[in-house]
Amino acid sequence: GWPCRVLGPQRLQHCRISDQETNGKNSTASSNDFSDPIYKEIAITNGCINRMTRDELRSKLAEFKLETRGVKDVLKKRLKNYYKKQKLMQKEPINGDSYYDYICVVDFEATCEEGNPPEFIHEIIEFPVVLLNTHTLEIEDTFQQYVKPEINPKLSNFCISLTGITQDIVDKADTFPQVLQNVIEWMRQRELGTKYSYSMLTDGSWDMSKFLNIQCRISCIKYPSFAKKWINIRKSYGNFYKVPRNQTKLTIMLEKLGMNYDGRPHSGLDDSKNIARIAIRMLQDGCELRVNERMHAGQLMTVSSSVPLEGAPAPQMPRYRN
Repeated sequence: GWPCRVLGPQRLQHCRISDQETNGKNSTASSNDFSDPIYKEIAITNGCINRMTRDELRSKLAEFKLETRGVKDVLKKRLKNYYKKQKLMQKEPINGDSYYDYICVVDFEATCEEGNPPEFIHEIIEFPVVLLNTHTLEIEDTFQQYVKPEINPKLSNFCISLTGITQDIVDKADTFPQVLQNVIEWMRQRELGTKYSYSMLTDGSWDMSKFLNIQCRISCIKYPSFAKKWINIRKSYGNFYKVPRNQTKLTIMLEKLGMNYDGRPHSGLDDSKNIARIAIRMLQDGCELRVNERMHAGQLMTVSSSVPLEGAPAPQMPRYRN
């Protein structure tokens, strides 16, 4: 019989334990000690939020000038995080220096055939990077170059119509090692891994574990160390908003956040920009996007969330291998 079902816009006040009861002045709990009464307050607030309707959630979010778009689970998470952050800020200000300065979003396009025959070797034909500033939450810069495939230099009609990349475009492009060198130079000019900490981010694990991995073998170069760890945003999104993994395709992630796709689907650069928009929204909603996957000895591995946050190394051109 909670009063908060029937109360108006101010009803979260009624859910809250009064501040006097839990002021915690006599509490000696450290910042990560869950015995602190503040966590009980957060739990009670969360209980109230769970019982709110979508309209009530939206009006509460509007009251705090927060984004009101998105499905109910997204709105709940947004409001819970806002309250949690407010509560913990009262306790002690959060140190803003510990997170990555930049996130580099990459979404490769590769050669493909209709029906995806299993023996087909995918080669990267577009290498885009979107540079997301985590302090301003804006896309600060983008890089895009096309790549000339060497094993199957002629694109299938299926590939052309899917990606919008024409035969003429790839014929005039550089081969992969040269494009990788250009990417690395572009990243170094932006002082990533030297002055600024950064992490790579992809939509799913295939970009790195499959496409980049295979491409490096084709091009006879070692796998680049700066791309050995990354944020798989599908995993982060599923865990954060509590949605099943089959609902983490790019278009569905956007849709659940109340956003539309901008640009041309399956253009690598446009895909990357839309992925960056999801990352921005997640950061605004209080998600600390962090590395959750890595390559080790040519295999895809999971990275535990308890591992300390660490940026990627300054990019370097990998050596050639025989």
